[in-house]
Amino acid sequence: MKVDGTPYRTIWLGSDGTTVQAIDQTLLPHRFVIRDFRTVEDAEKAIRTMIVRGAPLIGAAAAYGMALAMAADPSDPNLTRAYDALLAARPTAVNLRWALDDLRALLAPMPQARRREAAYRRAAEICDEDAEICRRIGENGLAEIKRLKPRGERINALTHCNAGWLATVDWGTALSPIYQAHNAGIPIHVWVDETRPRNQGASLTAWELAKHGVPHTVIADNAGGHLMQRGQVDFCIVGTDRTTRRGDVCNKIGTYLKALAAHDNGVPFYVGLPYPSIDWTIEDGASIPIEERHAHEVSRLSGRTDRGEVVTIDVLPEGSPAANPAFDVTPARLVTALITERGVCAASEAGLISLYPERAKAA
Repeated sequence: MKVDGTPYRTIWLGSDGTTVQAIDQTLLPHRFVIRDFRTVEDAEKAIRTMIVRGAPLIGAAAAYGMALAMAADPSDPNLTRAYDALLAARPTAVNLRWALDDLRALLAPMPQARRREAAYRRAAEICDEDAEICRRIGENGLAEIKRLKPRGERINALTHCNAGWLATVDWGTALSPIYQAHNAGIPIHVWVDETRPRNQGASLTAWELAKHGVPHTVIADNAGGHLMQRGQVDFCIVGTDRTTRRGDVCNKIGTYLKALAAHDNGVPFYVGLPYPSIDWTIEDGASIPIEERHAHEVSRLSGRTDRGEVVTIDVLPEGSPAANPAFDVTPARLVTALITERGVCAASEAGLISLYPERAKAA
């Protein structure tokens, strides 16, 4: 994707062949800054503090974190330390564990002298694979969009949080079909949930849609149901941090409420689902660990003043406590379909197995 005409991925290997570089998403939309990660600790902090965020990008950053660890010390104890530190950075997104398990399985049986090169090579492959997965999700989602509206009419999508290219290595999951529809000349408009408390919709989704020229309107989180009642939403599409074997979808807090409103108003509710986000070990969404983040994300807001300064302010009464669950679970029954890199399927175990038959349980 492009920023002011320059193509970027969200994470890449620097010119020195060791340093990893990434867009600092905590500073968007007001400042576009590239951060350097030189140690595994840098990568862990970036994941934990949401300099990088979005399940696929977290996985890619973790893979590069393992590479940085092997560049510093390819020993067995350091391999274990790096794995454990990165795994603890964010508990909900299953892509994190997937990428770390992938790297550990590759590196553990390997001579230490070969680990650095192998880790960097595999991290780069994971990034390339993610970009291709997201491109294919976009193709499959585009076919769904074409079925929703006759040619020539504007179609209105509603998103929640950020599942665009900033949440992945490139293209995005939920936004990939929207970008491909826009690129194909389909008149598409996006209602962008602000997505409190971190405002990833207002800060990130709106920013990247604007950079790509996609028509959009930012709305308060609570406006979505109203728009659906008035027939102003043709479909909803969101990403996922973890989807169970039976099709329950864990995503940014507030997704469940949008799915309920969509179900009540007969609005299709889609989930852009890359295969590393499927947790085949969990059947029930109630078993997914829900990250509880710091109350400051609820009690404080950052923004740009009229003088161009970026400041953080308190919005709650002094002494008022705040709770901050970062994710919720949308039951499979509320999901119209899962859009994957292999095709579109029902949100069910049978639906997922139809696309991933290698995951069928042995009889």
